[in-house]
Amino acid sequence: MRKLRRVDIDVPVADGADAQTLAERVEGWLAGRADQGWEETPAPDGASVRFRVHLEDGPPAGDFVADLGRDWPELAVVTSVIEEEDWGAAWMAFFTPIEVGGVYEIVPPWLADKDTGDLRPICIEPKMAFGTGHHPTTALCLEAFAEAWRAGRIRPGMRFLDLGTGSGILGIGLCRLGLSGAGLDIDPQAVWCAAENVRQNGVAQAMSLAVGGVGSLAPDAAFDVVVANILAPPLIAMAGRLVRHVAGGGLLVLSGLLTTQAPDVAAAYVAAGLPEPAVRESGEWAGLVWG
Repeated sequence: MRKLRRVDIDVPVADGADAQTLAERVEGWLAGRADQGWEETPAPDGASVRFRVHLEDGPPAGDFVADLGRDWPELAVVTSVIEEEDWGAAWMAFFTPIEVGGVYEIVPPWLADKDTGDLRPICIEPKMAFGTGHHPTTALCLEAFAEAWRAGRIRPGMRFLDLGTGSGILGIGLCRLGLSGAGLDIDPQAVWCAAENVRQNGVAQAMSLAVGGVGSLAPDAAFDVVVANILAPPLIAMAGRLVRHVAGGGLLVLSGLLTTQAPDVAAAYVAAGLPEPAVRESGEWAGLVWG
């Protein structure tokens, strides 16, 4: 049976604004290194917040812990090894359905038969990670879809591109609105994860998946909706190429950004020919919307 490394990081938050900023900086650090996601809960002492990360036990997990100790020597870090079946049980206790944008409800497989009423269900296996909807950047994208759908800016029959698809949650969300399209990710494991979720949600006919980035698209490929929930540096680097794949009058949604990074990302896309975007924020996270 596979073993998993659990890493608990306790960040003090009882000392006011400076401590809260520290917690936000740690969360930003995790966003760039913990693609499989993390759990965030108040620590038992009430004076700190605990970030819990699960990694497959092996050299990459060791590198993660070493980098954590190097970059955050002042933090209390506890690691332990658990069996995978115990990890799954822990997720079942932690993961709760969430409503997003008044349109979606994200549920885990063990609640796949839950009556979501008028909400459109997205079923995601949380232990497979790469985006469960609990992180603000994912929610910001889904909220942008919900707002555009209510306004009639996105409609059934349109085509989408989900760049950096991760768990596939954003593409699945667009499929739930009657769109079809493609999910791309440079990480083969993420594409495997997305394929499982696409099948689980019954949208395999509407959403294709492939390993690759924006450079793997045909030069003339254009999409009515383009979403990229990745990180600021690659978003800036690909601005000139990505805007060419947004169809005229289309919707472009970018996230994975800290609020402090949003102006630089927006500037790169304005330089590529787009107007100023609408900016959506959730805590220290931001999303940019054009269209």
